[in-house]
Amino acid sequence: MEYIKTMMFNPKIVARFLTFSLISIIILVFLFSTNSALFAQIANHKGKIMILEYHKIDYPEGRWTRTPQNFRRDLERFYVKGYQLIRLGDFLEGKIHVKKGKTPLILTFDDSSPGQLRFIPDGKDGYRVDPNCAVGILESFYASHPDFGLAATFFVLPAANPPNRLFNQPEYAHEKLRYLVRKGFEIGNHTYWHATLSKMNSEGVKRQLGLAVKAIQEVISGYSPRALSLPMGIYPKDKTTLLQGSYDGIPYKHAGIMMVSGGPAVAPDHPSFDPLYIPRIQAVEKEITYWLRYFDKHPEERY
Repeated sequence: MEYIKTMMFNPKIVARFLTFSLISIIILVFLFSTNSALFAQIANHKGKIMILEYHKIDYPEGRWTRTPQNFRRDLERFYVKGYQLIRLGDFLEGKIHVKKGKTPLILTFDDSSPGQLRFIPDGKDGYRVDPNCAVGILESFYASHPDFGLAATFFVLPAANPPNRLFNQPEYAHEKLRYLVRKGFEIGNHTYWHATLSKMNSEGVKRQLGLAVKAIQEVISGYSPRALSLPMGIYPKDKTTLLQGSYDGIPYKHAGIMMVSGGPAVAPDHPSFDPLYIPRIQAVEKEITYWLRYFDKHPEERY
């Protein structure tokens, strides 16, 4: 007992004890911080990836419309929170590569509406990309933030009624498809004219998918869309027609079928991955904000 009392009231011993405790705390904090940094830098292959589904880039803001200003703000938010764009085709092939500490992000655009890609004639038989269309905004953001990447998939409609037929500038329709591919963007299958596939038999579904591919290949020889976005998210009765098939000698093969909702997606090497059912997040304010906050609170679920 006397020994313990001596220990308690000996200034040198107390000082040594406090110093040892302080050093231990510092070491623990350092180890925790280091592990957290390492966690942020190592890819979490069991995590999930946001595949965003945009439609119109136009005015006013609405259920299926994002204004150019809000789309720019979306990109800023993604960048600040450590996301990096990757191609949907690379995702489907399992080639998911981002810089250390970054989380992959995929952008998709349905319906080939005018605000996604608009050309402005330059008066010299040429054109420039409208800086307020989706492609113009993406290219401008990439120019000032090259580490963010430049990638997006456009699910186009070759035979839809205006204004959704290949971005609604008939004189530039073919050049727009060539421009997208030339700049590294991807073209996806969205059927020939936004068909309700549940109302069609197997041959009708194949016709819609095959004719869409044919229209694209008439402009870009040999180009084969890697993904199909289901119009309105509606599946046909015979789902086997979606991944691959042919119509009138025109083959098609999709590595993934995109849904219209469902939340973030797991990677192709995840046991639960199903190429027939790849979920997306609708790019509206409420959904974007919800999922950004969700992954802020649950970083262990980010890929």
